[in-house]
Formats: sequence, structure tokens, C-alpha cells
Amino acid sequence: MSEHSGPTVLNPSDDEGPLPLDAARQALLDVRREVAKAVVGQDGTVTGLLIALLSQGHVLLEGVPGVAKTLLVRALSAALSLDTKRVQFTPDLMPGDVTGSLVYDSRTSDFSFREGPVFTNLLLADEINRTPPKTQASLLEAMEERQVSVDGQSLRLPSPFLVAATQNPVEYEGTYPLPEAQLDRFLLKLTMPLPGRHEEIEVIRRHAAGFDPRDLTAAGVRAVAGARDLARAREAVAGVAVEPEIVGYIVDLVRATRAAPSFLLGVSPRGATALLNTSRSWAWLSGRTFVTPDDVKALASPCLRHRVALQPEAQMDGVRVDDVLGSILATVPVPR
Repeated sequence: MSEHSGPTVLNPSDDEGPLPLDAARQALLDVRREVAKAVVGQDGTVTGLLIALLSQGHVLLEGVPGVAKTLLVRALSAALSLDTKRVQFTPDLMPGDVTGSLVYDSRTSDFSFREGPVFTNLLLADEINRTPPKTQASLLEAMEERQVSVDGQSLRLPSPFLVAATQNPVEYEGTYPLPEAQLDRFLLKLTMPLPGRHEEIEVIRRHAAGFDPRDLTAAGVRAVAGARDLARAREAVAGVAVEPEIVGYIVDLVRATRAAPSFLLGVSPRGATALLNTSRSWAWLSGRTFVTPDDVKALASPCLRHRVALQPEAQMDGVRVDDVLGSILATVPVPR
């Protein structure tokens, strides 16, 4: 995912009428610059989160502790002027702690619903694999239907709504791996690598200069886009053209995962739809009105890596999912 540059637009919160579509695009691209004031070297992850917002999907963030997963989501919400809440998933967390619960009011002798942290724009589900399946499943309706059902009533969640769930890839003791059905609900799985030497020096330099990750305002992070830009951008993304050859290419890639000897489980049609939607969003962010094979290739691994399962023999041989997907991308014919 390449870098973009260009003139900065006015603060989208100014009441000056609808912004042109190119200004909405630039506003979203400017979000990466703002997030970079707080988080070093994670432009690809920020772009992935923007693609998820444009495609109305959710993101699974995987990385070792200390790579700024929580800070990244907070900085993104600040740059987009969106509400955000964080839930630390633990073994004793109950579904009502996430979605909300009915509370008895002794004054009225009646029950009222107290909203849980899921009623927000950006929900950071921290270490989601540390809570039992019952609580993990409490997010399914919210993620898929954008609502919470309580006592026979459906309560709509705010728009936009995105779940950014984190998990530690190296620590499995005391965890509850997400089942395939729930993994498939995430649009993208983004990996946050450790910073390179130059980037780590920059992180330490900022802290030595007094950077406080709890005070994003002091770090200079400001709102450069908002819900209005996202709404207009989604309208534009829906108009991005997808030629029949590109649709066929996406289907061929997905079908190849089902035939790959190293995979026990291939990608479902939902994964093909996700790859289509994210490729459209990436094409629009790149300034195009049509999807190219390179757009599909750029999103293939983030979009498909969590929707497949390795054969036990492949796991024992140290085969990596991304390597198999890379082999598929190299062998499936690309439309011309």
C-alpha cells in the first residue's frame, strides 16, 4: 500500500456544505499523517483500518505486546473525530459487560437498559482471545447486524461502527482461540510487526522528548476527517467499476485456496465478497475509478489469511499461511 501526498483540506467539521469526493479522499488520506504523529511506522495498518471503515467491516489486529495496537486505534478515532471505547477481554468477562444489560430501577419498579461499550464508533476489543466463547459470541450480532437485541427489542448501533480486536500471536496459555465462524466475520486480519531500527529510534526519541501516549492532543493529533467524509467516500466506493475479468480473478483465487493441499479449510464465498469490497476501497483510495488485478493482490493476504486453516502436517512442517497464499497469487492466471 503506497504513500499518498497532496494538499490538506479544511477541517471537515466546518459547516460549508458537502465536500467534493476528491476532498473526502484527501481527508481520509490525511488521517495517516495525523496518526503518524502518535504511532511510528504503521501506515499499512492505518490504511487497512480505513479500508475496513470504507467497506463497513471489522479488523483483527495481531501483534506482540508493545507495538502500539491500542494507541493506534485511539489515534485513528481522534483523527476521524469518532467516539471510541476499549474493552479488556478477560476470562471472567460476561456478555452483558460488552453489549449492555437490563438494570432494575427501584424508584420506578421497572427495568431499563444500560448501554455497554459496544455502543460506540470504534470498539477496541483488547485481547479478544482471552475471554470464553460465550462472551466472544456476544459480539457476533453487533458485528454482522450492527445492532444489539435486548428483551425482544433491537437497538441500532452508531454509524460508522468498527470492531478492532487484538490478539497476541505468541502467547496461547489461558486463551480461547476464535472459532472459524467468528474469524470469518472479520473483514481483514492485519499483522503489526516490530519496528525497524530507524523506526524504533524515532519511538524512543519521541518519548525522550516528553511524548505522552495518553495525551494525543499534546502530540498534535487533530481531527482531519469525520463521519460525513466516510459516508460520502462509501458512496464513491460503491461506484468503482469491477470488470467481469476481475470478478473471475477473485473467484479463481478463492477456489484455489479450497484446492490447495496445505489447506484443510479454504475460503468461503463471504471471503470472495470481502476481497471484492476491499479491493474497491483500495482502488478508490488510490485515486482510481476501477479495480485492477494489483488491487486484488494487495488485499488478498489481509483479507484471506484468517479464513483458511492449515493441514496438521503442514503445521508440523512449519508452513505459513501467507506463504501458501503467496504461491496461489503467483500461479493463478492474472487477467490482462
